[in-house]
Amino acid sequence: MKADLHCHTTISDGSLGISDIIRQADRDDVRCIAITDHDSLASLSRSSVLGQRYNVTVIPAVEFSAFDNDRKKKVHIMCYMPHKPDRLEGLCIRTSEGRMKLGKSLAMKVLEKYPITLESILRYSAGSKAIYKCHIMHALMDYGYTTELYGNVYDEIFDANEGLCAEQVQSEADFYPDVRFVLTMIKAAGGISVMAHPKVFDSLDLLEELAKEKVIDGAEVWHSSADEKFRGEVSDICGRYGLIQTGGSDFHGFYNHYAIQIGSLNTPDEQLKKIITLE
Repeated sequence: MKADLHCHTTISDGSLGISDIIRQADRDDVRCIAITDHDSLASLSRSSVLGQRYNVTVIPAVEFSAFDNDRKKKVHIMCYMPHKPDRLEGLCIRTSEGRMKLGKSLAMKVLEKYPITLESILRYSAGSKAIYKCHIMHALMDYGYTTELYGNVYDEIFDANEGLCAEQVQSEADFYPDVRFVLTMIKAAGGISVMAHPKVFDSLDLLEELAKEKVIDGAEVWHSSADEKFRGEVSDICGRYGLIQTGGSDFHGFYNHYAIQIGSLNTPDEQLKKIITLE
């Protein structure tokens, strides 16, 4: 069974809504998905109802933004199947508020150089919990300043060292909670913790450290950012410490950095069973 455990909607930085995601999963015969919007549980109730309508199992999930204070790196942690999701709401709200403040700061900085309106950006972020870079870029595309979502203009604005918004970009992780605090909150909520795309933030050392401490439940092995060698390294760590191994497309629709479809990367059945049945 195809099981894509990493999808984003307009609630965070995806271009498709919940119903579009689920209907597309049905069309592609992806019978199980997880909607993992950043720092938001807003999809839980509606996605469950729509999933039943289209015969798609929707696993309750959220992708948390966190920070590895020892290595001074960002890290993303998935939470699947939280039995008490209300215990995660405070964490979601604090991070979303920080991201919204940052997003407004980015938007105002961009408006100083590009004569577009704030409303043109808010049009794309209306359903989201924050203004993301992709919403700003989409508005700039509308007004002809670029034909690419990610390209020279994106780099000129958001490059962390020399971009127009370098100062704001560098401060992005200031409001992210410590990764161990996030893991503690997931455990308190009865959820399953999985490190998302370890390759993106070069998090192998952290993964092994957390695995040794027995504070994390799994890692995302199958992700487009990782080649077969890296996937093998992640899988080896999971095997040594008995961690769950997941996979997912990291679907964002139009806002992906690359062309990818729902269900293009999946979680094997035996690993999916561990998530669904783990108490």
